[in-house]
Amino acid sequence: MKTIILGPPGTGKTTTLLNLVDEFIKTGIRPKQIGYFSFTKKAANEAATRAADKFGLDIENDLAFFRTLHSYAFNQLGMTKEKMMGPDDYKEFGIKCGIPIKTAKFSNDDGTFNCDNEYLTIINTARVKRLDLLEYYDSRQNILDIERNTLYLLSEELKQFKKEKGLKDFTDLLEDFLEKETNNKFEVLFIDEAQDLSLLQWDMVRKIWERANKTYIAGDDDQAIFKWAGADVDHFIALKEEVDDIKTLDQSYRIPGGPIHELSQKIINKVQNRFDKTYKPRDEIGILKRYSDITQVDMSEGNWLILSSANHFLEDAKDLCEIQGWYYQYRGINSVSLKLLLALNNWEAWRKGAHLNHLEIKNIYEYVGSNVLPGFKKGKTLHSEEKYTLKECEEKHGLITSQVWFKAFEGLDPITENYIRNMRANGEKINKNPRIIMSTIHGAKGGEADKVLLMQDLTNAALETFSHDPDELHRLFYTGATRAKKELHVLDPKNFDRAYIL
Repeated sequence: MKTIILGPPGTGKTTTLLNLVDEFIKTGIRPKQIGYFSFTKKAANEAATRAADKFGLDIENDLAFFRTLHSYAFNQLGMTKEKMMGPDDYKEFGIKCGIPIKTAKFSNDDGTFNCDNEYLTIINTARVKRLDLLEYYDSRQNILDIERNTLYLLSEELKQFKKEKGLKDFTDLLEDFLEKETNNKFEVLFIDEAQDLSLLQWDMVRKIWERANKTYIAGDDDQAIFKWAGADVDHFIALKEEVDDIKTLDQSYRIPGGPIHELSQKIINKVQNRFDKTYKPRDEIGILKRYSDITQVDMSEGNWLILSSANHFLEDAKDLCEIQGWYYQYRGINSVSLKLLLALNNWEAWRKGAHLNHLEIKNIYEYVGSNVLPGFKKGKTLHSEEKYTLKECEEKHGLITSQVWFKAFEGLDPITENYIRNMRANGEKINKNPRIIMSTIHGAKGGEADKVLLMQDLTNAALETFSHDPDELHRLFYTGATRAKKELHVLDPKNFDRAYIL
């Protein structure tokens, strides 16, 4: 029996799956008879952790089949990390072939291939799509700026390189799995985030579900935004002709009613090929605002998610945050390290009479440079069970200044110093996770925030995609708009001719 579970944004798809896992375990099905495979490592780990906590299970032993598909193939083939192609191997390959490769690696989270070399990207994309390389090239040559013969030769050279080195990549794992006999039989099989699976992954899923008594396939075709990486949402949609049942979760616990819900529905209804489904928003009415310039956006309060179709469109948002003194994260990196910010806060509290422990003081000593005498910089004279005033450290532990932080701390560049001053003047709270997160829409999939700022600018590549596959961009901006829990803020593009108009 096969069932599709459709989970529109914020409807609790993962929670629904985990509740099913709970129910099957309660009926006596052993955890090792349950396969839970997800597109991302995060989702697979979440399922494993919850089941382990509820039933007192060991994740490694009892829940060995709560994995990504790549991880499952890795395990079944008896692979080791040493046998996998890594960034250094790709760089060596690039040197050997005379092509520049700065970045080339498979994501450990979802197996996506990230590479700055377009030839290698096309080679891998054709493989996960289960297409002949040159046929795939011919179908895309109008938007590719690469040589056909060079592409073929590099593909052959890469095969030979891996063979000589005894190495495999993540795509090899899936291909090898399809050729291998497997003895694993699952009573219940869960496939999560199905909209993001490539045709190669679907072939693997089919092989697994042939030996499963019950299969649940969960996802949301409306949030299928990884077609560029080989995802085949059309295959997912076509499964409606094969399965026994289709269930739609119809209550969103994220999307507010009113204009945000209305706008998101207006976007997604433009998609031609999709499951026919609707969902109810929350009773709370959301707020939709539009701006002609980013300087009009007040992000002084609340948690924000700033989204764009490409990273470089976020530069203006970065500049605004730095001028205003707002703490932000860009491409996974905090605007100022938490370690430095804690050192600054502790220093000023110290100057006002606070007592600090040895770890807090050692952190400060890393930034004050020559304001700590040689021999005291590592805090070896400090005892872990005691706390110290600033005056005590001046007298006995090598500290030779009590000036304000921007005079006492050495090595801070003027831009960073000015930015931190603005943060402190605004009373910006220092947390592990900044309250303003900047990301591409692809990078934020699965995330949410009370307030979302959505930018409409598009790259030339995205415009080209829109011209021959408009559904892809409709889904992308639908995904962006549905990250908002309370407020959606839409920024006008710099060029209306190169934008997705919301």
